[in-house]
Amino acid sequence: MDTIPKPSAAAQHLDALRYAMRAAGVDGYLIPHGDEHQGEFNAPYAERLRWLTGFTGSAGIAVAFDQTAAIFIDGRYTLQVRDQVDGTLYQYRHMIEEPASQWLTETAKAGQKIGFDPRLHTPASLARLEEGATKAGAVLVPLADNLIDKVWANQPARPTAPVMVYPEKFAGRSSAEKRSLVAAVLKGEGIDAFFFTALDSIAWLFNIRGADVEFSPLTYAYALLFADGKAVLFIDPAKLSPDVVAHLGPDVRLASYDGLDHELTALDKSVAMLGLDRDTGSRWAYDRLAAGRKVKIVADPCTALKARKHPVELQGVRDAHVRDGAALSRFLAWLSKEGLKGHLTEITAADRLEQFRAESNTFRGPSFATIAGAAGNGAIVHYRATPESAARIHPDMVMLLDSGGQYLDGTTDVTRTFAVGNATSEQKHRFTLVLKGHIALAMARFVKGTTGSQLDALARHALWQEGLDYDHGTGHGVGTFLGVHEGPQRISKVGNTVALEPGMVISNEPGYYKTGEYGIRIENLVAVREAEKLAGAEKTLLEFETITLAPIDLNMIEVRLLSDSEKTWLNGYHTRVRETLSPLVDAETKTWLAVATAAI
Repeated sequence: MDTIPKPSAAAQHLDALRYAMRAAGVDGYLIPHGDEHQGEFNAPYAERLRWLTGFTGSAGIAVAFDQTAAIFIDGRYTLQVRDQVDGTLYQYRHMIEEPASQWLTETAKAGQKIGFDPRLHTPASLARLEEGATKAGAVLVPLADNLIDKVWANQPARPTAPVMVYPEKFAGRSSAEKRSLVAAVLKGEGIDAFFFTALDSIAWLFNIRGADVEFSPLTYAYALLFADGKAVLFIDPAKLSPDVVAHLGPDVRLASYDGLDHELTALDKSVAMLGLDRDTGSRWAYDRLAAGRKVKIVADPCTALKARKHPVELQGVRDAHVRDGAALSRFLAWLSKEGLKGHLTEITAADRLEQFRAESNTFRGPSFATIAGAAGNGAIVHYRATPESAARIHPDMVMLLDSGGQYLDGTTDVTRTFAVGNATSEQKHRFTLVLKGHIALAMARFVKGTTGSQLDALARHALWQEGLDYDHGTGHGVGTFLGVHEGPQRISKVGNTVALEPGMVISNEPGYYKTGEYGIRIENLVAVREAEKLAGAEKTLLEFETITLAPIDLNMIEVRLLSDSEKTWLNGYHTRVRETLSPLVDAETKTWLAVATAAI
């Protein structure tokens, strides 16, 4: 007799959710990736989308009905989602081209109720989903309990890692000074108090760091900042040492993280106008704040201030990239020999790189999961090797390595694509097109007031001329011992009204990906700075200072495609890499570095 195969874990989890939906009296349910703070990385307890579907990406949402379900991801994960999520259980949809709101219109039926956890959605994100449901005659219903939490057996507890003081020697400004700066913004906006939900803003504002969230030195907390500079920090008191309490000082009142509901309800009525961040403030927070008061949904006032790095922070970022570049160069020199032997896998290579970084006493861990993609795995934009998927590294393959570190004085993010052995003529050709785009952006001068979206085409131009492109942004902001991705600035096809300003740190990372064969990306972090004033110039000019220091693989370049100015930029960059890093590496790496940075 044939045995009936057991359902997969994903199928069992989806069945359990559907049981909970019926018990809650709803016909559908929304499962976003984010936690209560809408961050990129979640603590294990908040990985609800991963538990349900198996998808490990950093952005996405699933929608489940009794008979059908779909998962929505962006262009970074079009290949990954097919590897991780069962296509017999979920439809695959692109969240930009085929958004969840559209799917709800097509799928929901009149009279149906679609449940959601109001802590996990912003009013803006819900508005789009509500519009789609309304067109179908359905309605979204907030639920007091998260349905995944009700059926997730052995769900991890919320973390309680201790909080550390972030010293002013790295931060550049005291917490009191930052609170005063933000309070001035609130006064100008007519806001009596702002409710902060973004963990990186809270860490920056109070000069604290934690370890609750993977890859980012953050602690779970909320905060209220009043227009007089005083604040309430909602946090688990078990995380706070006497030193941290003393650091926060008398103008910061401590309250329980779990007592937030009561505190918000009991706010003094003199606090008539409250501010809430449009990107991270949840529907739950909005409903609590709006009870008897006015709520102004605006940009988190810390975001713009945090993005424009203090000179002390900028110097720390530069210093961190020197140490990071030395570690990466040691790794690349090591891999140039070991990779040819055929005994390494993507995982063993990534582990060795982290070991090199960890030799610095300022290193606090990777800033994201290393993307070590050999051959076809390199075409998966946000690939993360597992024991099952990890490819063996061997000669005559192209490898993409995207990695970064969290250092006490800075956060790094760097991608290098290199040939293990020999590359094909096509691979060299397309690598060079990507390099041309990278150099075009690195060399750009632009008038003050220019946005990243206005510069994006510079990085794509060479690829476009041959009918090629990449389905991700060209640049994202980076924090200072904070998140590896931060706003408000970005370089992308997607329209952005935020002008690039001096002190902002942003990535420069064009790429090209050939499904199943190889991926190419070249990423450096750059800082916006004021350019030297030109004779006759009528506008203030800005430019980029390239901060990342690591060789770009000369063996992948088709030199005839580079203009003289592009060769000059590359040679100048490699001279700086060699001169800066050579004193910091061993003799063998120094010899390798001399060859890897030779003039072309």
